Amino acid sequence: MTEEQNQLGTALRRWRDRLAPADVGLPTAGRRRAAGLRREELAALAGLSVDYLVRLEQGRATRPSEQVAAALSRALHLETSERDHLYRLAHLPLPGAGRISTHIPPSVQRLLAALTGQALAVFAADWTLITCTPLWGSLFGEPAHDPADRRNLVRDTFLPGSASAPLPRSERGREAMEAALVADLRTAQGTFPDDPRLRGLIQECITRSPRFARLWSQGAAGALGHDRKTVTHPVVADITLDCDILTVPGSDLRIVAYTVAAGTPAAEQLDFLRVTATRAPLND
Repeated sequence: MTEEQNQLGTALRRWRDRLAPADVGLPTAGRRRAAGLRREELAALAGLSVDYLVRLEQGRATRPSEQVAAALSRALHLETSERDHLYRLAHLPLPGAGRISTHIPPSVQRLLAALTGQALAVFAADWTLITCTPLWGSLFGEPAHDPADRRNLVRDTFLPGSASAPLPRSERGREAMEAALVADLRTAQGTFPDDPRLRGLIQECITRSPRFARLWSQGAAGALGHDRKTVTHPVVADITLDCDILTVPGSDLRIVAYTVAAGTPAAEQLDFLRVTATRAPLND
């Protein structure tokens, strides 16, 4: 099959070849025959089987799902224009304007790779978890074990049985934390009034959670900010951390960072979790 006949596979191989292991937080020791990432490395980052990636690159599979295309876009650190090109080659509709995006810009991908030893996570505007560092998984439980549509902070906060682990406790109190989260979600609704996933999330929470319905009816809008939270961990017990939410200019992504001061007991607790941290990719 010629490159012209297999444009999707050719593009995937070229994008894979241009990425160095260090770009995605992988070790670079030892000799490597591949110019960039190995197939098994990209497959692991995107949460795909190696066999399926091989079929995509060889042109034996030509119509990946939107979920697969989104995962490959993030794993390959594609710019927005490149992501759109991937969608076209895969015969998929482009991610719609006015819809909440789960695309992570390459600059943010590099930031996460450089800070892989910190407790960081990236959320979409509706507070759906997109990706996280290994330490985040050790601190809050490995999110790859949860279905994609369940990895949402709003559901975890308000809907019974949604959270796979106890949520951290805010020093401002549960009521204040919940009110701030609902106000933040209303701001997202103002930005993305036609997003079906966001509409469904809001309606589900109104229907199933009287607390959410009451707070939503108040109409407050705002943004989550700095907080100090305590996590009850099954191994290191209670650990209190600073929680900051960073935004990316030109993007509605939220980068959530949990940090502690050096030399404190909490730093020792984090160090212990850091040693045992492992990472499984998140699938859409």
